[in-house]
Amino acid sequence: MLHAKAEPSTSAKQKEANRGLLSDSSGPVAPLKREKNPPPYGAQHRQDALWKGGNKALPPMWTGSEVEGDSRLPYQDSALFMISSHRPLPGVRLDDPWDLIPGCEWHISPLGRSYFVNNNTRTTSWKKPTPERPAGGLMPECIIKCGSLWYDGSLACLGASGNIMRILDNGSICQWTRAGQPVGKPFCSDAGSVFPTVVSPDGLMVAGRCRDGRVQLWNIKEGRLVGYPWEGNNDGVMCLDWSPNGAEVAGGSYDGTIRRWNPVTGRQIAPPIKRGDERARAWTIKYSPQSDKFASGGDDNIHVWSKDGELLIEIKGHDYWVTSLCWSKDGAYIFSGSFDTTIRKWQSIGRSYFDAVLPRLPRP
Repeated sequence: MLHAKAEPSTSAKQKEANRGLLSDSSGPVAPLKREKNPPPYGAQHRQDALWKGGNKALPPMWTGSEVEGDSRLPYQDSALFMISSHRPLPGVRLDDPWDLIPGCEWHISPLGRSYFVNNNTRTTSWKKPTPERPAGGLMPECIIKCGSLWYDGSLACLGASGNIMRILDNGSICQWTRAGQPVGKPFCSDAGSVFPTVVSPDGLMVAGRCRDGRVQLWNIKEGRLVGYPWEGNNDGVMCLDWSPNGAEVAGGSYDGTIRRWNPVTGRQIAPPIKRGDERARAWTIKYSPQSDKFASGGDDNIHVWSKDGELLIEIKGHDYWVTSLCWSKDGAYIFSGSFDTTIRKWQSIGRSYFDAVLPRLPRP
């Protein structure tokens, strides 16, 4: 009789585990063969993984590295092209707060399939929630899936053709038309990951920092390397810009040093500009439309330099790193974007300036 009573209890626990609910069964649970629906809302608690290898293995379609010192992002869901700094286990929230729309979370089911929890509607779904498009908002002309898990700044529009170029994580250089059709075959840079990159004004060349830290040049149309690595650039180039007149390329480094090169010879055309502040980093650099000066941003300041390397203006106003810069067409204004979530507009008159703060970007 005791055995007959225990049998239904074990079956009940099995069913409970199959629904993704909490189970304290001490015995192993048979893996499910398929999941029609994601775990219900409210069942996002710690439980054992039911995929092959269990808690000691990564789920199907996931890759990652747990080697100490490995610079790669640790965990990637290749099916969704999403990344997580948290190890994928049932009951572990995988996203950072700014990854999804407010009120939503990213979890993984007992069989290793990503799903999403919407706390606004108290529902779960296999499909990633997307924000509602505001009335009158722009619609994408097309969506190009390039097989990369994240955008790293190596995207460019190529001159008059309007083709789109992207350097993938493995160093392959690809092109698409604006309609999303591939242009020719990808060619390999033979330099691993290439970032950052900058395209020449005529759209024929691309320069980029290779894995070893050196900047090299490629002919986009012919898909070949041009010349040798540029000199004096093995200290971690973080940003590049090509002057509008095509005569030079400027790059800012991790240590704040700014260098300028002749793109034909790869030689430096002026002594490096060194800030002298060990904490200074050059996150972004941008030439003026007239190519007679350039601006750099790093810490919370913006610096405008002459072609002779003279500091013309130091602009203060941001509270955090300045990561993006652009000039108005007439060179009268500089726009800056920062990690302090503001976009600022600066007008330069001689050596003076004033700023206007554009509406603050909402935090998720």
